[in-house]
Amino acid sequence: MRKIGGGRFTPSRVDSVIGARQTRWLEPRDKAISAATAMLAASVAAMAGAGFSAILPAAFAGFSVSMLGLIAWREAAPMRSRDVQPVRNVASASPLLDSLPGLIARHDAAGNLVSVNGRERGLVGSGVTALIDAVHVSSRIDYLQALDTLRQGAASATAEFLLGTEGALKLVRGHFTAERDGHGALTAYTVQALDMSTELSLRDELAGARGEARSANEAKTRFLAAVSHELRTPLNAILGFSDILLGEYFGKFENERQKEYVELVNQSGHHLLAVVNAMLDMSKIEAGRYELVKEAFDIGSVLRSVDEMLSLEANRKNVVFSTRTARGLDEVIADRRAVKQILINLANNAIKFTEEGGVVTIDATIRAGKLELRVSDTGIGIPADKLALIGMPFMQVQNDYTRRYEGTGLGLALVKGLVALHGGEFGIDSTEGVGTVITVALPLDGNGEATGGLLEFPPRLHDTRLQNNTAGDTRDGYAAQAKIA
Repeated sequence: MRKIGGGRFTPSRVDSVIGARQTRWLEPRDKAISAATAMLAASVAAMAGAGFSAILPAAFAGFSVSMLGLIAWREAAPMRSRDVQPVRNVASASPLLDSLPGLIARHDAAGNLVSVNGRERGLVGSGVTALIDAVHVSSRIDYLQALDTLRQGAASATAEFLLGTEGALKLVRGHFTAERDGHGALTAYTVQALDMSTELSLRDELAGARGEARSANEAKTRFLAAVSHELRTPLNAILGFSDILLGEYFGKFENERQKEYVELVNQSGHHLLAVVNAMLDMSKIEAGRYELVKEAFDIGSVLRSVDEMLSLEANRKNVVFSTRTARGLDEVIADRRAVKQILINLANNAIKFTEEGGVVTIDATIRAGKLELRVSDTGIGIPADKLALIGMPFMQVQNDYTRRYEGTGLGLALVKGLVALHGGEFGIDSTEGVGTVITVALPLDGNGEATGGLLEFPPRLHDTRLQNNTAGDTRDGYAAQAKIA
């Protein structure tokens, strides 16, 4: 015998050399094959005229080679069987899976039911070989579409279907999850079906709440329109007769207090009429019945008209108020009344919230093919965290400083609605204690359309800045710079 590693190596020691784990796979026929191979090797050596000393190593070499080959074959056999073995069953009695909500059904690649778990596993009756058998006929197309999505390569899919027996049908949402092999082929899939009864109830409640909100909104719109029309009739009488009294057409006042009272009545009437008109315009915009009458007009004349209307109030507060029109800007196409109303509301707000000695300016320019109207002031400004409230009807920034300023909060809401009807853009920059700049951009040719086709009203005011600012605009953040003409 040959010595290997200092010891004698014989066939009886093969097990110890190759290890006990490998020899477990050797069957008696395998050992017989190895012995036959050894005898064949010895016979070949004898026929070749070799001596006894050479025949024995040849026989042992043949035995060893055949033995190792058989061991390698046995070792690879389980790996080959794992590649082709079918999907193994998941224990249906697993306490963890049975405690999960809904129903968890696992299928093999052919669609056969392998296991059923979950708290709702009772929805699948006995004798069911696939979950689709427990799906109501009217919902099976949705189930099959989700399954087809997995077969086309998706990792997951979702479908809603009715599950259970005729007496206990439940609307469920099924979450389909695919299992694939290393080549991407579908080997199994799992469906977790969750009860949608609570969600369905919430959907019904939400639909009912939406219907009630819609009805309430329509009732509010009709109420505003009716009240506005009813208030304007007596207001016309109040304003008309107070104007006559102030004109002293039928005699002079006996004292100044009488005249002061009549002036207060007249001013209050004009203020209430402005509020009523704003409410009426808002109700029209909200109902989609506000019709723009677009025409060509001189924007400079509109700015001069606004200047004449508001200069008296600005002078009373000792606020510098001016308007400027860029050279070459003449006619624009828009709704003249709406543009004038936009400027009046913005300038009136700017004057109201600007302290004595401040500056309010209206600039009209052309920027990026649009009419840009900018109203800037050096007033109290708006805190950054309050910008979201500005532009909501009947909403004002409430703090100890601004509460002493009267107003309904309708001005900016109406401005945003009119700008949106023109298909324009609205931007606001403001810093508390520094000032505010509000910019409105309208199409010069009047071809703008209401944003999105449907106007959101009441509009939400976003903290946005218009692009293409003037080259000389050196505002830092929200800082506003009002310019003196």
